[in-house]
Amino acid sequence: MIFGKSISDYVRFQKGILWLIVIVGLGRLVLSLAGVPNSTAKWISITAVIVVGAVYCTMKMHTSGFGSYKHLLPVLIIQDGLSQIIVAASIVLAMLTHKDNIFSAPEFSGGGDGKNWGHVGAHLLLGFVIAPLVFWIVGCGILLLLKKMAPANQAASRS
Repeated sequence: MIFGKSISDYVRFQKGILWLIVIVGLGRLVLSLAGVPNSTAKWISITAVIVVGAVYCTMKMHTSGFGSYKHLLPVLIIQDGLSQIIVAASIVLAMLTHKDNIFSAPEFSGGGDGKNWGHVGAHLLLGFVIAPLVFWIVGCGILLLLKKMAPANQAASRS
């Protein structure tokens, strides 16, 4: 239990966003492996899905009455963590096959060879710690504004 809710509660709350993260992340990888140029495949953005998902879940948290500030953090950790597991696994795939994909290509790896454990570790550290905290701070600001504009009981009764 995390803040009185189970992991399955958090997953159920954002199931659609999690599926979208998987579809976009794997879709981007498949396009890259199929030979679509990275300049084209980059428009399928897992980062964009994470941003939209964070904002959507923040708003849904308020309107549905699912939780509050503290409940938003596990939601964002799950979203960011899932996306970074896909990215890290794609980098490991590039390491094993000795063939770059969109997640290990130099233009997406700081200009160097992205097929290394440091790159994998950076994604896991940033994806499970730093990014969720940044999104949580922004989400808390959005949630504060929503609470000031429409108290939760009014917002939940309109849904």
